[in-house]
Amino acid sequence: MDVQTWTYIIVGITFAIYIGIAIWSRAGSTGEFYVAGGGVHPLANGMATAADWMSAASFISMAGLISFMGYDGSVYLLGWTGGYVLLALLLAPYLRKFGKFTVPDFVGDRYYSQTARTVAVFCALFVSFTYVAGQMRGVGVVFSRFLEVPVNYGVIIGMFIVFFYAVLGGMKGITYTQVAQYCILIFAFMVPAIFISIMLTDNPIPQLGFGGKLADGTYLLDKLDGLHEELGFAKYTEGSKGMWDIFCITGALMVGTAGLPHVIVRFFTVPKVKDARLSAGYALVFIAILYTTAPAISVFARTNLINTVKDTPYDQLPKWFGDWEETGLIGFDDKNGDGKVQYVADAERNELIIDKDIMVLANPEIAQLPNWVIALVAAGGLAAALSTAAGLLLVISASVSHDLIKKQLNPNISEKSELIVARVAAGFAVLVAGYFGVNPPDYVAATVAFAFGLAASSFFPVIIMGIFSKRMNKEGAIAGMITGIVFTSAYIINFKFLDPASNVSENWWFGISPEGIGFIGMLLNFIVSWVVMQFTPAPAQDIRDMVESIRYPRGADEAHEIEF
Repeated sequence: MDVQTWTYIIVGITFAIYIGIAIWSRAGSTGEFYVAGGGVHPLANGMATAADWMSAASFISMAGLISFMGYDGSVYLLGWTGGYVLLALLLAPYLRKFGKFTVPDFVGDRYYSQTARTVAVFCALFVSFTYVAGQMRGVGVVFSRFLEVPVNYGVIIGMFIVFFYAVLGGMKGITYTQVAQYCILIFAFMVPAIFISIMLTDNPIPQLGFGGKLADGTYLLDKLDGLHEELGFAKYTEGSKGMWDIFCITGALMVGTAGLPHVIVRFFTVPKVKDARLSAGYALVFIAILYTTAPAISVFARTNLINTVKDTPYDQLPKWFGDWEETGLIGFDDKNGDGKVQYVADAERNELIIDKDIMVLANPEIAQLPNWVIALVAAGGLAAALSTAAGLLLVISASVSHDLIKKQLNPNISEKSELIVARVAAGFAVLVAGYFGVNPPDYVAATVAFAFGLAASSFFPVIIMGIFSKRMNKEGAIAGMITGIVFTSAYIINFKFLDPASNVSENWWFGISPEGIGFIGMLLNFIVSWVVMQFTPAPAQDIRDMVESIRYPRGADEAHEIEF
């Protein structure tokens, strides 16, 4: 069977599974809609958290970035992995013990202020909409190639699927759907990696094949370094980014991870604080499987791509090139008229146009793997994008229905009405997400990186200080959040939208790219919060006692009531 037929079969089966789970686990209360009733097993929650965390950026775009950027692309690998460790150890257990299931809920109660809650709602919506744009873009990229429909139509199809199981099942449906999605995405990621590792290095373990030898006795990475230098690129294992920018991007991704609302909420779906710790540990293991394999896939894909297209006559390029060319995500511009693909670092002479986001999806085709493997990767990419999109839509829904309507505008709203509002908000969020999927601000991983920067500059400082500083007050938290997110968003908007032509290192402040500016925004948040705190009244004693109670792990084996 051809690739498209296999894709219809495998993707159709996975979509049927998702919809079936959504119908089986339909949420009937706000507790089930927001936190799956708080009764999910730690192992299942670990798998769901991993799927929620490993978005289209992780599955589709991260390996593509590392494939093209080499050492420079490792910032995404280091930042996202390290950030999850930070979240699991530093925040998750304390937030679970606090008993609030959204970040704005925590901010509003910890800082005893509706204004603080409102600012947090705005930040949550801003971060989530930025993040979900990358996921919907990923869905469109997958559909555009494997179902042979335009990218825009692919985004619309993805909107309908995620709308169905996110709006119908809420967190209960999303949780068990994400368990299935994790199994699908990790299988889809590992199978081609194992195949190609054996083909190139005779080693079935990609993590070891990554540093192994080719058939001619040359180390794979040495071979790739040589190919890069031959084409005028920096050595693959060295990179060209400034150290300060790498540090800031890694820092922004790490602390941004720890402030992501859709990941934090996962730790409220388990019964106990101890279970939150356990599920964090399980998730880290599940995440590590993909993240330790991504560099290997990057190197395999990069090596095969260069060997396939370099100096090859256009009319002799393999079928996969033409198939992807129809999507507009790869192309050939014959500048010198010799009919051969000239792939070099010099932009004026380079004739290969390629979107970084296609590398993982095209990798099995480039390596000439069986058609069913190619279709499986498409299903895995969709699973990764849809799982995270669903989690983000739930955050948007909860921010509107619970934190804005229930907690501020209409405290007496009935549970049934709140559930209706939550579903309407999720439906509206799907439409907005679809728009940004059709009109993305950048490639998938970069768009997601902006969301991490916004989360780092807005949420991380107020959560950390809210847990570990009894002196931190509402005035400091509000001033810090506003300063952080305004500074970071202004910097990103200026270089990515208002004046994209100036988005080069010479024009960046202190050499920091828009992807890394969230780290500086986070520092500003801390500084402003601390300064304002010094000149404003301390919190009341009951707030101090509350902070004291959540800082110590007493009662980890006990179920702590979650307030709705």
